[in-house]
Amino acid sequence: MSNFIYTVLTMLSSLGYLGIALGLMIEIIPSEIVLGYGGYLISKGMLNYPMAIIAGIIGGTIAQLFLYWAGYYGGRPFLEKYGKYVLIHKKHIDLSEQWFEKYGAGVIFTARFIPVVRHAMSIPAGIAKMPIGKFTLYTVAAMIPWTIFFLYLGEVLGNNWANIKTIAQPYVTPMILAAILIAVVYFWIKRKK
Repeated sequence: MSNFIYTVLTMLSSLGYLGIALGLMIEIIPSEIVLGYGGYLISKGMLNYPMAIIAGIIGGTIAQLFLYWAGYYGGRPFLEKYGKYVLIHKKHIDLSEQWFEKYGAGVIFTARFIPVVRHAMSIPAGIAKMPIGKFTLYTVAAMIPWTIFFLYLGEVLGNNWANIKTIAQPYVTPMILAAILIAVVYFWIKRKK
């Protein structure tokens, strides 16, 4: 693991639960690594599991709300100009807009489990002026299993938490499939109504 990431994680760990929330809000390190490190801290008795879950859900949700507001108030031109500073490029915006137009609001939940569009999906929701309550509900619903899974995995891995991306890969695909299944059921129920 790079010295930069380790330094940032060490700094965040000194902040406890606030460190987890901030680590997810600023998104300079992937959420899997921040949460995995949080799980490691749980295994060392430095944090407790329920409070770490709450911190992860809050931090991950706030991060997405920032992107939602950027889309809502700034629109696509603002994001194409300044998105690169938060690692969001035009291709991410294009792809997430296509998904949002094709699948509607329910994709806010499903996309949280899919690489590339996971973070950018909040932008078209903001551009489309999706109701903030609905957006927040879908985001929180997706953050709950994501947070629990990676905290648990980091706790189980203990000192090997740095290998979390490699070890988690076989489990992420079933999570994606489950999210897609939930989305299909959601759209089917919505269409029936």
